Amino acid sequence: MNLRFMLLAALAAFTLYYIWRWSSAVRAGDVPPGDVTGAPSPGQLILGFLTNFFDTLGIGSFAPTTSVFKFAKMVPDERIPGTLNVGHTLPTITQAFIFTLLVQVHFWTLVLMIAAAVLGAKLGAGVVSAWPRRNVQIGMGMALLAAAILFSMRIFGIGPAGGTALELSGIKLAIGLAGNFALGALMSLGIGLYAPCMILVSLLGMDPTAAYPIMMGSCAFLMPIGSAKFIQKRRYSLKPALGLALGGIPAVLVAAFWVKSLELNTVRVLVVVVVLVTAFMMLRSAMAERNVSVPEGAPAGS
Repeated sequence: MNLRFMLLAALAAFTLYYIWRWSSAVRAGDVPPGDVTGAPSPGQLILGFLTNFFDTLGIGSFAPTTSVFKFAKMVPDERIPGTLNVGHTLPTITQAFIFTLLVQVHFWTLVLMIAAAVLGAKLGAGVVSAWPRRNVQIGMGMALLAAAILFSMRIFGIGPAGGTALELSGIKLAIGLAGNFALGALMSLGIGLYAPCMILVSLLGMDPTAAYPIMMGSCAFLMPIGSAKFIQKRRYSLKPALGLALGGIPAVLVAAFWVKSLELNTVRVLVVVVVLVTAFMMLRSAMAERNVSVPEGAPAGS
């Protein structure tokens, strides 16, 4: 229990670092170009509530949020990964505190899996935050296609059923660490960690419920690190991110403590359809930008 308390204390320190980094940037006026400070709109708060409500139930928040951003033209394509990471950080940290206490995964398995994801995110955020708009569109489109496949596997019960273990050791631990490192890096591109992490731990013979503290703890520790990169480079949209954060925290509490059971397959099917359409739109936008002719005399890369 003392070790688990130390883990949660470390998470609290990461939380304070994230809040300090973001608030300091806003107070200093170091906000994304064209953004203004102020309260998020009701629609942005509702989006934060709904996406984080279902995120707590295991559906994931990145792909549905991306779909709304794209359909509503709420966030420029190149800022979507940063807005997802910056905005969903506080709700995800709330989830991690709750499920780390509820599900007793072996302490060192939990810590090492979290550390691997954090290292992956530190690498990935530095790369993605510097990508040009078209690279982000292609990367997000491919990530959304991958998310749709993973959602479909959950709907139709395809994939490993999982075992009963609550810890990993030996070669299984090494595979788990390598897998979570890769998933942490992909978080920076906007592909959610939840569904692939659940598949990963099930493949390794763990109890599927063990995925909850692992995936939520991984995201809670890695997202402040990744978000700091996006905040520093001003590659996010301020008000939509605030809407996700402020609307998401009460949604997590409602989903975690008040909702005991919910038939989610219908919702998952709808998410898959929307995500596939959004992936097509992202890739079509990238193709359109590729086909735009560069004016004569313009520098390469314009």
